[in-house]
Amino acid sequence: MRDDRGRKAFEILIRQNSRMLNAYIGSVVEEQSLADDLYQETMVVAWKKLDECDLTRPFGPWLRGIASRLLLAHYRKAKSNPVVLDDSIIQQVEHQFDAIDSKEADRWEDKVALLRECLEALPEKSRLAIQGRYFDGLKAPPLAKRLGITVEACWKRLARSRGLIAECLQRKGVTVDPEAAS
Repeated sequence: MRDDRGRKAFEILIRQNSRMLNAYIGSVVEEQSLADDLYQETMVVAWKKLDECDLTRPFGPWLRGIASRLLLAHYRKAKSNPVVLDDSIIQQVEHQFDAIDSKEADRWEDKVALLRECLEALPEKSRLAIQGRYFDGLKAPPLAKRLGITVEACWKRLARSRGLIAECLQRKGVTVDPEAAS
């Protein structure tokens, strides 16, 4: 498969799945430099293992599987593991991405547009918290200072805001209810 046609097919599949892969990695990795490294390493491993890929099945889950194995290997090697990251969390994230992938008629960009709609529908306080944390990359203490609230209140606001986004995405049919998936 690594002939010229195989290389072109790989490039097309990567182009179609790169935003999804970045979103997946970003949903389980806080450090941007680690996320970037993990993305690049996933691409290298995917290229090397392309002959093992069953191209009759969706490509996105295969890429995410590579990324999650690399991430877990990274944390094992570093002898650290974020408190929020364990196999059950990765499985839940994977389940949500599978649900998103299952709607073949929709492009990833269409799904991102629905996420933007959900973000815009948030109350202003929630939208500012999400923007500060995920778009501006602020950790809780500086974000709390920006918002004029305590760090504990900041964590609670972020949790409530993420919940509102999740509910909105479920209403729009982008994600599935984690309770229903169990």
